[in-house]
Amino acid sequence: MRTPLDLFYNFHWIVPGDAARGGQAHIGLLGAFLRRHGIRALINLRGENPDIGWWRYETRVAREMGIAHLDVMLDSRNLPTRNMLAKLFDAFDQAPRPFLLKCSGGQDRTSLAAALYVIHAEGWTARAKAEAQFARFPYLHFPKRHQRWLRPFLDFAREDSGALPLAQWARERYEPARLKSWLEREGLGDSFKGLFVVPTRSKWQW
Repeated sequence: MRTPLDLFYNFHWIVPGDAARGGQAHIGLLGAFLRRHGIRALINLRGENPDIGWWRYETRVAREMGIAHLDVMLDSRNLPTRNMLAKLFDAFDQAPRPFLLKCSGGQDRTSLAAALYVIHAEGWTARAKAEAQFARFPYLHFPKRHQRWLRPFLDFAREDSGALPLAQWARERYEPARLKSWLEREGLGDSFKGLFVVPTRSKWQW
């Protein structure tokens, strides 16, 4: 049964007992929330932000509970670098199970990361399951103008990776400039803001 915290934090299982997704613990009670679901690792998609309160709170709770905390940086509006994707797949491989993927709202970056995890774990035969991670309901993925590249990223990855496993492609062959060119050829040149350089930080958005 879903609790009010599950609703507030947009919590859903990606693979029950293995991987889950959600948003930032903006109203607190993070320890109780993680304990209820038996979470053993938290993969933070907002990057390392030691000068911001939410990051200090989140890492303190994880430390006190003996939960692994892994920082990964994704940007929903700017196309990721190879290093950003490599760190995401490293986190997938390193995190104790079950782990929780989270960004700010659990809607956009988390949808992309959850979709990539499904394919990483189950292969391209799970493509439909991966695409379902971008659903408006129940995940509340309503992409704004410069977030419309997120779902097509799966199409690009499938085409560009060829016979390579997804993680190997991301670590060794992925190029953001090639993704940019592909999006422009597909008529999606206005679906992203640019190539990632540095985050535009705020305690809410980043």
